[in-house]
Amino acid sequence: MPPSPANRRIAPGLPAAVWVLGGVSLLMDISSESIHSLLPLFMVAQLGASPLAVGLVEGLAEATALVVRVFSGALSDFLGRRKGVALAGYALGALAKPLFAVAASLNVVLAARLLDRLGKGIRGAPRDALVADLTPLDRRGAAFGLRQSLDTVGAFAGPLLAFWLMTRWHDDYRAVFWVAVLPGAAAVLLLAVGLRDPRRPPDGRRENPIQRRHLARLGSAYWWVVGVGALLTLARFSEAFLVLRAQQSGAPPAWIPLVMVAMNAVYGLSAYPAGRLADRIGPGWLLRVGLVSLIAAEIVLGCPGGPLLVLGGVALWGVHLGLTQGVLAAMVAQAAPADLRGTAFGMFSIVSGAAMLVGSGGAGYLWQFWGWAWTFHAGAGFSLLALAGLTLASRRSSGASPAAATPRGDTGAGGSSAPPVEDPQR
Repeated sequence: MPPSPANRRIAPGLPAAVWVLGGVSLLMDISSESIHSLLPLFMVAQLGASPLAVGLVEGLAEATALVVRVFSGALSDFLGRRKGVALAGYALGALAKPLFAVAASLNVVLAARLLDRLGKGIRGAPRDALVADLTPLDRRGAAFGLRQSLDTVGAFAGPLLAFWLMTRWHDDYRAVFWVAVLPGAAAVLLLAVGLRDPRRPPDGRRENPIQRRHLARLGSAYWWVVGVGALLTLARFSEAFLVLRAQQSGAPPAWIPLVMVAMNAVYGLSAYPAGRLADRIGPGWLLRVGLVSLIAAEIVLGCPGGPLLVLGGVALWGVHLGLTQGVLAAMVAQAAPADLRGTAFGMFSIVSGAAMLVGSGGAGYLWQFWGWAWTFHAGAGFSLLALAGLTLASRRSSGASPAAATPRGDTGAGGSSAPPVEDPQR
């Protein structure tokens, strides 16, 4: 029997659906990052917002996206179908984009940002669970790295588009925001027609996966990954502060989106190789090197200097993201039972969402009342504590907790039964 389009493999040994999902992420990130690379400046310069207000808006928005994922992931587990839930999230994100172009107050920006991130939250867990459903166990690091790389190409192209339009249209923020509506609509169309939801065999009556007995099945390996993800999220803060740091360095408004171009270029180039490397040697040391990169980035950004110094700092920030984000997603997929993957990604996100809200709110407070340098100095200090905690946990665990939980019944996409989960600290 010929394979379905969703399960067909193409180079480098990954299902075609992974490339479709990556293309959808690419288009939506072009749309989102064209706006987000300018939004902090728009809020401060056009609407009179303070750095603390920027931090709270960004923290609330990102926390909303991460918290909502627990419910969308559980819903996709309950229904046994993931594409429809993901499509609803992408559509909601696309519908939010015009609100940025017409916003006349900070309240409208907040509403648009929350609606946009609500869509991100709805689509995130089902999309990641789809990647895991369609990919063999021994290729998941590569699959998540590839999707993250394509996503980051969009995050690279969006600010580049914003830079080009701002230079041509004399810093017209709203005109750029209107252009950003188009790739968002294209992302929804591509997902609607380009991917067929793989059917999973029925396994009895449907049950709410957010129950104590189901959550208990996630096991210690999974909760270890959740803790690591929360530490990494708390150790950094919203990337809006990278944009404000570029403004503080004296860069012209039209050139500031290039900060996000630099970060996402490095992120995109490193995410897929990091995922492939994690498949071969394990993710533990990649996480620690990623934290070292974050510490270096925050030290550089906390030093006085001009736009070139800021570009160096955000490039190191991109290295950190490339080494950690796709690897953490693969670790979640590997540690969770196949029938609870959506819920597992959602629970991971709700904890990370709380950490993001605390981190971004604290960064905004420090910036406004103590100065911009304190924001990055404090971030470097907390990142150092997170690195020490991660190293200490590695030495104490001796591999028992992470390796003990084997995803039951997980065969990937036509693969064999899953081996024990690899020690994340190796």
